[in-house]
Amino acid sequence: MSIPSSVANDSRPFRILPVIIVSQFAGTSLWFASNAIVPDLQRAWNLPPDAVATMTSAVQLGFILGTLASAFFTISDRFSPRLIFFLSSLLGAGFNLLLAFSAGKYSTFLLLRFLIGISLAGIYPVGMKIASGWYRLGLGNALGFLVGALVLGTSFPHLIRSLGAHLAWQDVLLSVSAIAAAGGVLMALLVPDGPHLTRGVRFSVKALPAIFRSRDLRAAAFGYFGHMWELYTFYAFVPLLLSVYASMHPQSVTNVSFWSFCTIAAGSIGCVGGGILSNFFGSARVAWTQLFASGLLCLCSPFLFVLPTELFLLLLLLWGLAVVGDSPQFSTLVARYAPPELVGSALTISNSIGFAITIVSISVISSLSQTIMIRYLFVLLAPGPILGLIASSRLVFRRMKKLS
Repeated sequence: MSIPSSVANDSRPFRILPVIIVSQFAGTSLWFASNAIVPDLQRAWNLPPDAVATMTSAVQLGFILGTLASAFFTISDRFSPRLIFFLSSLLGAGFNLLLAFSAGKYSTFLLLRFLIGISLAGIYPVGMKIASGWYRLGLGNALGFLVGALVLGTSFPHLIRSLGAHLAWQDVLLSVSAIAAAGGVLMALLVPDGPHLTRGVRFSVKALPAIFRSRDLRAAAFGYFGHMWELYTFYAFVPLLLSVYASMHPQSVTNVSFWSFCTIAAGSIGCVGGGILSNFFGSARVAWTQLFASGLLCLCSPFLFVLPTELFLLLLLLWGLAVVGDSPQFSTLVARYAPPELVGSALTISNSIGFAITIVSISVISSLSQTIMIRYLFVLLAPGPILGLIASSRLVFRRMKKLS
């Protein structure tokens, strides 16, 4: 992907954005590392049917608590963000490596996934803060690239799994740990604290009533909440969707891990492209359009299973592109409509609520997967986008009236 000239030509070393992108990608590869090896673990450990949901929810819970603790104690203001990123990457890599030695102890495995989630709280949002220290102009485009890196990192363990058909699951974890640690080292060595790095305002619970009191902020936050109902549940169950299609159409999808990687990785295009388009059409319209597209695919998902393989894969890639591309735009809208003194707190609270929603969504879909045919399961993700579209439509149509 190319870096916009408005970003690349600004006064800073050229290496800054590429290194932050690579480090963010490397660190966030920890997020779904266990999901890529679930089939191996189920065979080796005889895991329960809801193992995917439980593993994913453990990470989400750790991330929520880690993010809230970091905001409350203003950790990224007390210490250098690059140091926090470095240490969090090393800790996350270490916890991930210990997964390979958990010796079939499922409770230990879940505890380590929880600790990885806490570590990710020092990687994903802190990477954003590091970027903001270097970018005053062009920050929106820079953040689009960083969210794209998050998406690529999320998908990367599936790629490792697909390239090593006979690779032991322990080796997949080892590879991800090495990459995550290397990303932390790169950040520490090559990206000093930026000239625009500022201290944030101390976390305030006053942002919570502000989200519900302000109509515009409420519209942006609830649009984001609807998006989150779909996003991580879709990511968690993409391999299942592909496996079911492959079972219905033998020889159609011969490498589920590879196409899981492609589907999730397509979201990086949605994030970067959405960031660029928002300069012309506004964040509200871009977010609403992408949420509409992913919601429509939720509703049409039962028909995907009867399509020819080429069309099925194309629509799945489009789904992966749209399902996350609205995320940075909704965050932009929350920041725009929050009171200036509560921007950081509003983002922290909305993100925490959003990730809490993912835990509920993943658990609900996992439970219902035991009683509902898989081909109809993804329709249950549609209420999130539908409610998000209704909530955020105020921002879209008000802007269209102004333009007319």
